[in-house]
Amino acid sequence: MLDSSLETSVGDVVPAPIPGSADLAETLLDQARSAGLPYAGGLSPVDAWSLIQSGRATLVDVRTNEERKFVGQVPAGLHVAWATGTSLNRNPRFVKELEAKVKTDAVVLFLCRSGKRSALAAEAAAKAGFTQVFNILEGFEGELDEAQRRGGLGGWRFRGLPWIQD
Repeated sequence: MLDSSLETSVGDVVPAPIPGSADLAETLLDQARSAGLPYAGGLSPVDAWSLIQSGRATLVDVRTNEERKFVGQVPAGLHVAWATGTSLNRNPRFVKELEAKVKTDAVVLFLCRSGKRSALAAEAAAKAGFTQVFNILEGFEGELDEAQRRGGLGGWRFRGLPWIQD
């Protein structure tokens, strides 16, 4: 477990704010904003981790339970599945579950396998009234390489950021 983390009443681990990091957080958020997207913007995994460590943002992992269990997960993240099961059926309760875990004005960073489902989740959250939702570019595992494998072309794990596996 990270030294700079706090456990919430529901057992989720969130990092404690790092003193003096508010200016850096605002700069990262400003740089990530994009007027051309249906949500606030996109962040690299490294910038996302900086925001989480600063206490300025909440990570929401939108992958399935199976992905989180067998591939790994970020210990400082919340979980609200965008889709479920091996067939990836869209979770019709996604927005309701998200509203139960984070406020609509909170800075929320969505993470999936490659950044595609998290972009859809960010768009749905923005349409539902969440005002500061961002997609974590590259996702947890990154894009497929020429051998059709993930993990070598970017992503949370590739960048050496904190993660755990059951």
